[in-house]
Amino acid sequence: MTWTLIGDVAEYLAAAGDFLRAEAAQNTVQLVATETLRIRGAAAIGDDVPLFGWWAAPGGLVTAAFMHTPPFGLTLTPAPAGVAAALADALAARGRFPAGVMADPATAPAFAAAWEQRTGQPARVGRRSRLYRLGLLLPPDPAPPGRARVATAADSGLLLDWLEAFRREADTDSGPASRRIVDDRLSYGGFTLWETGDGPVSLAGVTRAVAGQARIGPVYTPPGRRGQGFGGAVTAAVSQAAKDAGVAEVLLYTDLANPTSNALYQRLGYRPVSDSVQLFFRPAPVRRP
Repeated sequence: MTWTLIGDVAEYLAAAGDFLRAEAAQNTVQLVATETLRIRGAAAIGDDVPLFGWWAAPGGLVTAAFMHTPPFGLTLTPAPAGVAAALADALAARGRFPAGVMADPATAPAFAAAWEQRTGQPARVGRRSRLYRLGLLLPPDPAPPGRARVATAADSGLLLDWLEAFRREADTDSGPASRRIVDDRLSYGGFTLWETGDGPVSLAGVTRAVAGQARIGPVYTPPGRRGQGFGGAVTAAVSQAAKDAGVAEVLLYTDLANPTSNALYQRLGYRPVSDSVQLFFRPAPVRRP
């Protein structure tokens, strides 16, 4: 058995697509990203050529798969420690150095340990996340003042500002918010604003629907507007819109270090599915003579 590495998303989906769709919720990040790449091309997501791969015996079933779209880290499905270690060897030999890895709490450390042994780059924990699936939607009652509306190109400046603020608060190791990502989301109605008489007060995004599922996020409310129910209201509005569009599974990720958001989404009807961890690689220490 061995890892097959390729740069073509269509070939990757032809080989590993059924494997990913068999656990669509847990593989939502890969499914959504590859759908965006398929529709919009590599420039819609990253700054470099993407790389994909799968683990299988020759002519056998795929049992693990990964995606790397720089500047983002590696996204890896559950894999035994030996399989994760073999991937670390294959990537290092290819000269492919991801910024980090996102996987389940067993696979990510296994890959990181092998990566440090192979490259000297130690890992640190960036974020521990929980994936939720929507059950029965329970919108806030009473609802806060205002209404939801789908964002348009006229909102691009505000969206960029809020996405950058969200990045600084929630994920300081990702790249800055980019107009190409905003433009891609706007192309299919992927941002919704909650608006009062004072203008927009909260934001919720949603991914493209693929394999019967769509993922809510990011959700952001500026500090001065928090605690008034706007984040819950806009999340509920986007969740209902996804269900109305025929999405079977509405998903979202939360930061396990944020009890407020975890409690909020459970009040809205979201239920836990699985946990993951995001590890980031530090530069290898300098060895002094």
